Amino acid sequence: MATTSAALLLYRRLPDDGIEVLLGHMGGPFWARKDAGAWTVLKGEIGPGEDPHAAALREAREELGRELPSPPVPDLELGEVRQRAGKRVLAWAREWPRPAPGLERIESNTVEIEWPPRSGKRIEVPEIDRVAWLTPDDARRLAVSAQAAFVDRLEGLLAGAAP
Repeated sequence: MATTSAALLLYRRLPDDGIEVLLGHMGGPFWARKDAGAWTVLKGEIGPGEDPHAAALREAREELGRELPSPPVPDLELGEVRQRAGKRVLAWAREWPRPAPGLERIESNTVEIEWPPRSGKRIEVPEIDRVAWLTPDDARRLAVSAQAAFVDRLEGLLAGAAP
């Protein structure tokens, strides 16, 4: 059975009226030398009985290792995508306020994985090893393929909204 995750796509407005979105690079040795397809929205599984939006906020806090600043506008619902392996991801977008507190350092939670594969050995790795603010085009190129739809939806919603 496919799992369902909740995600938060952070974005910030640029002085030229453009935007950048924040993606996290997946941690661990498998992803270490990969770029395209190795970046993701901040996301994780929804707990039993947990509100999906609350789960998205919790996961973002866990993966960044910090509290999220209060948004200047309400979060935007970005709907759902289904990733290649069948996982459903529900997402919201939150504007990162200006002046923006920096994200130079993150302290992501960790996960245990088998490495090398089929070795029986277990290691602990950060879920996210770094984050980056990316243009929408770069985000679409680097993100897990199904998640590019969230960037498209965010741009569409912001195009219809006043700054």
